[in-house]
Amino acid sequence: MKVCASGQRQTLHVSKFGRRQTQSDMFTQTTRCAFVSGGLLRDAGRAAAGGGPCCPQARRHFSVSRCHLIKPPPRREPRETVDIPGLEMVTYGERMHYVPGLTKPVYPNWEADHKDPRFYKAPPAEQMPLYKDTPCFVFHQRTNALEGVRQAAWLTKTKVIPGFPSRLLAATESPDNQIPNVDERVQNAIKHARFWDTTEDRPRKEKYCNTLLLNLLHLCATLQPSHAAIGRRMFAEGFSLGVTWKRGEDQFQVRGRNGLLHSSMDPLPEVCGKDEVSDTADYVLETFYPISPTIDLKRVNVYKENVNCTGFRENYPYPHAHTLYFLESADVKCKLRPEQFRAKMAMFTFGNALARAYQLYGTEPQQVLDRPVTVQAVGTNGRIFQFLVFQLNTTDLTGDGGVKNQMWLDEDVELYDFAKVRPLIKKKEVKVPAGLAGYKPEVFQKFLAMYLHGAA
Repeated sequence: MKVCASGQRQTLHVSKFGRRQTQSDMFTQTTRCAFVSGGLLRDAGRAAAGGGPCCPQARRHFSVSRCHLIKPPPRREPRETVDIPGLEMVTYGERMHYVPGLTKPVYPNWEADHKDPRFYKAPPAEQMPLYKDTPCFVFHQRTNALEGVRQAAWLTKTKVIPGFPSRLLAATESPDNQIPNVDERVQNAIKHARFWDTTEDRPRKEKYCNTLLLNLLHLCATLQPSHAAIGRRMFAEGFSLGVTWKRGEDQFQVRGRNGLLHSSMDPLPEVCGKDEVSDTADYVLETFYPISPTIDLKRVNVYKENVNCTGFRENYPYPHAHTLYFLESADVKCKLRPEQFRAKMAMFTFGNALARAYQLYGTEPQQVLDRPVTVQAVGTNGRIFQFLVFQLNTTDLTGDGGVKNQMWLDEDVELYDFAKVRPLIKKKEVKVPAGLAGYKPEVFQKFLAMYLHGAA
């Protein structure tokens, strides 16, 4: 026994290895094992990361419950209810309180005498009137297609042509289709979206992406006094699309809300002539075996057959879809990669064209349309643009033979390189100056060419 400086007595113990331990040392080790909490573990991690000792000083945390120190008990599995015919179970239902040894009563489900939507329970899918044994594969606005554009091209029986159509771009070379001081005004539109329309150091992408698109559309609309056809158009937002077609033995649908739709009273002219359309019959569609073309598409058994809805009534004065505008940041809960984003543009552009073709030529498959249906699409994330032109040449999509549809795709076109509120400095050197840098004027010319298509 030993007396310390504070006047307390400490008992010496000798372990089997010959080391002497005091009673206070044994209590410290016990404390370290018994009172380890989440705070101590975090302190240990910080100390180890900073180069200090791994084991922190022992402290007693009386606020820590027992559940932090031991493994929780396993969850009990519910007992199997055995129903023996002719045997009446003795329950504690009449006594109105729990009685050990008696069975728990089973009460019937309470049903109100009126319909309450808060407590509505849908019947099983097999009991619904629209239930079909044959499934339908649905492409909606949140579908993340694995193969991207290749998968969309196979589903729509389309030949993909990379690049921007030269016929559309040639229209912007005319002096009548030029905007005065166009480069300065486009740069001001970019600066307004990135710098002037917010008080934050860095605006959110959802805000400046939408602002930039509206600024560019407003700039293109300044040509309306010299182009009367621009006044025969209308913007629509929030409409729902639904169209059905068959590809092989499977049935497909495109359903959901598009982006911003620019519709017109007059249809868009075709991009290529009949000779080029007939040459597509020799094109072989690209496959991605062994991956199924229906991968990542929603499979449903409850659906309406032969759905064909453009989202507008029959007497709508602007029935022809002109251009669809998609924003990558429109849906915060669903962020698609660029390849899947382009597939979404292709599918909804095809859906609008097919729905219009069904209204013009009927739902019976047509091998070659007398006049192809053309619909355009523009997608952007506030800096990078995707340009797509889709020409529907046929509605006979069951087999791989015959005339194919055509799609021109110009992808990942940068409008500018950087738009910084503050300069980017690394190693005391300015890498990117503040303001707008790397503006590319040819990108807006493509945007303007798609806007003037059908009006110039």
